[in-house]
Amino acid sequence: MTQEINQIWVYLSASPLLGLTVTLLAYQGAFWIYQRSGCNPLANPVLIAVSVLVLFLTLTATSYETYFAGAQFVHFLLGPATVALAIPLYMQLKRVRSMLLPVVAGLLAGSLTAIASAVLVARLFDASTSTQLSLAPKSVTTPIAMGIAERIGGIPSLTAVLVIVTGILGAVGARTVFDAMQVRDPAIRGFAIGIASHGIGTARAFQVSEQSGAFAALAMGMNGALTALLVPGVAGWLIVI
Repeated sequence: MTQEINQIWVYLSASPLLGLTVTLLAYQGAFWIYQRSGCNPLANPVLIAVSVLVLFLTLTATSYETYFAGAQFVHFLLGPATVALAIPLYMQLKRVRSMLLPVVAGLLAGSLTAIASAVLVARLFDASTSTQLSLAPKSVTTPIAMGIAERIGGIPSLTAVLVIVTGILGAVGARTVFDAMQVRDPAIRGFAIGIASHGIGTARAFQVSEQSGAFAALAMGMNGALTALLVPGVAGWLIVI
């Protein structure tokens, strides 16, 4: 019986669809837990799914390359999914126009705060220069953040991990922070989490309301572009002072 199970596992592990199947099952199970918890942010489905996948790959000694051979189908869908964010944003276009000045001011304040706070906190703990540079773009989506980190002398792989951690922390803790600050407007809540926690935070915002998700998507896109312009100059200035 054990030999038969081993043979089945050898067959499955060689299949490029293993990564896709495991990813879908992990997220579906995580989302079920999230719903059963009453949509408690601490039961964030991304956090649970990532933890399950890491545990699975570790226990089965499956390399990331083998896993990604199948999971790349999900990765491919990130492009169309990002473009599709324009639809709910278009539905909120009238409100976006009415809040243009607060949106621009919030974007500048949020982007600069995310960059400066990350670098200064890293310096406070005597982190190396490369680590500080890797932290600077941690509030934008992974592909942009990795590109920025590589350009300014950071460590792209470290940046990728920091981006994911930032997104998960934002998705888990944002509601508590907003409630403590008595911020009720879904547009403001969505825009703030989009700046601070990029795609993972945006996904969480859409789970709350379409308006919140639309403003989070707007913030995520604008912050990615602005951070790519600001970080090379601002991060370097913060490091030398």
